[in-house]
Amino acid sequence: MSTGTSPIDAEPVGPQGARVDITQRPALAVTGWLGVLVLAGTLWWIVVGNQHHSGWLWVPAVVFVLVITSLVIVTPGQTSVVQFFGSYIGTVQRPGFWWVLPLTLRRGVSIRVRNFETGHLKVNDADGSPVEIAAIVVWQIADTAKSTYAVQNYLDFVTVQAESALRHVATTHPYDNSTDAGTSLRGSTDVVAAQLALEVATRVSIAGVEIVEVRISHLAYAPEIAQAMLRRQQANAVVAARSRIVEGAVGMVEMALNRLTENGVVTLDEERKAAMVSNLMVVLCGDQPPSPVVNAGSLYT
Repeated sequence: MSTGTSPIDAEPVGPQGARVDITQRPALAVTGWLGVLVLAGTLWWIVVGNQHHSGWLWVPAVVFVLVITSLVIVTPGQTSVVQFFGSYIGTVQRPGFWWVLPLTLRRGVSIRVRNFETGHLKVNDADGSPVEIAAIVVWQIADTAKSTYAVQNYLDFVTVQAESALRHVATTHPYDNSTDAGTSLRGSTDVVAAQLALEVATRVSIAGVEIVEVRISHLAYAPEIAQAMLRRQQANAVVAARSRIVEGAVGMVEMALNRLTENGVVTLDEERKAAMVSNLMVVLCGDQPPSPVVNAGSLYT
């Protein structure tokens, strides 16, 4: 039994092995129209106090400033991450007009679905051939707390990790597989896309990001070997086509001989059968149409 630590249970690499362990939760917020009523009350207090020369006018002024700075508008597809003196207190997720805790900092985070295309990366496939590859990544933020506090910049983080995952997946598959026995970048696009999406999702989960879809948008041999690989593909295509033609021709010749024998049309010895097979194979496998030759003599002349 192995006693090593699994990759899932392993501690993160770093000076102290520490991560920002935080999870999104709803922030305490009430309707903003209640705050508007409080603002109206403070204004009335200021007006009345000014008429009576009250010395406590600074109190409604402070209340007015605190309330008006704690009102927040959240539009659809947006959230507001609320921070109170360095502590995360929650996220306002529902769109609308809200009154949150005073003296807090709010940071808007979009939860809309986004997409981007990676650069055309030059990597070596499983066979060591240099290829150019790019992918389109569709993603959105699922945890606003992690995206805000767990990474420095979640936009740069997602971009870099997507390119890193694309490089890793591209190196595990050949560009093309002529035997159709395994997966390849060109012939197994759905399988490769699924592996790539899983790879990217695993890497960006720490940032609270959810991967919707990943698709390869560009795939080609590197320019320095493109001509050589094109000739190889053409040769493989010719060999495959010839194999298919020969297989069909053998079946047709076999069927012709069996039909002639069963119906008693003609009786051929082994030598004449071999000659007939040779002629039929030439006719069926040739690139050019055959030229018929009329034999005016007997079968053996």
